[in-house]
Amino acid sequence: MIRRVQGEVCAALEEADGSGARFVEDVWSRPGGGGGISRVLQDGRVFEKAGVNVSVVYGVMPPDAYRAAKGEAEKNGVAPDVQKAGPVPFFAAGISSVLHPKNPFAPTLHFNYRYFETDAPKDAPGAPRQWWFGGGTDLTPSYIIEEDVKHFHSVQKQACDKFDPSFYPRFKKWCDDYFYIKHRNERRGLGGIFFDDLNDYDQEMLLGFATECADSVVPAYIPIIERRKDTPFTEEHKAWQQLRRGRYVEFNLVYDRGTTFGLKTGGRIESILVSLPLTARWQYDHAPEEGTEEWKLLDACINPKEWL
Repeated sequence: MIRRVQGEVCAALEEADGSGARFVEDVWSRPGGGGGISRVLQDGRVFEKAGVNVSVVYGVMPPDAYRAAKGEAEKNGVAPDVQKAGPVPFFAAGISSVLHPKNPFAPTLHFNYRYFETDAPKDAPGAPRQWWFGGGTDLTPSYIIEEDVKHFHSVQKQACDKFDPSFYPRFKKWCDDYFYIKHRNERRGLGGIFFDDLNDYDQEMLLGFATECADSVVPAYIPIIERRKDTPFTEEHKAWQQLRRGRYVEFNLVYDRGTTFGLKTGGRIESILVSLPLTARWQYDHAPEEGTEEWKLLDACINPKEWL
């Protein structure tokens, strides 16, 4: 599934870019077990940087990597139930992608769908035998174009509703809570869906759900790109986009579970950091003027909205 989606998403992005630019493919193997295929398109006509990675990795991970994978909060510097755990055998397969367009009116997109299992000895303390699915698709615009945000969220809801009507409201809120930049008191973007540690349904059903979500990336995103990729913009618009990308970098390096897990398991650094934009900006004490389009975006990141 992840190999197929990688191929289909890359083909759709190359077509939307329209420049003849192609994804460069890197096939890599991980010394501890497994490997992956990273595909990156840089400096296209539409996309400044687009990365679509698949990886299937296995081996043994240290307990702090297990905690990063599970997102368990540490108490007094010690994670719950993992004080005595030794290395944990694991298997993880996933697709993950971040797409950064050049035009400030074309939003950044992130999606990631993964399956994880650990296989610790039955009585190992703090390292239960477990499997789970995780993932999500979320939109990070620099400017709110309501038509685009509503289209994006409606496609997420359609995918969720095929499986369980409780999924969209639950995973939409989870997304708003997860992509929260605590030190800024704002969300990274305008959300979408996010779920993790999902194992309270049948495995095949959850595989079907993750597949449906991954298959809705192209219909959710490409129509927005087609509408916005040639919108005229000014240097001021570009500077604001660069500031918002700075927030993207802050979230990914400080809070993102996938990034911290990859760094703690000695993952392939180029694949882990492919999510970072080619360029970003940090401007001292920048605050948009109230009522401006920039302010409206920031307000929606601070106070998440219901789009449907």
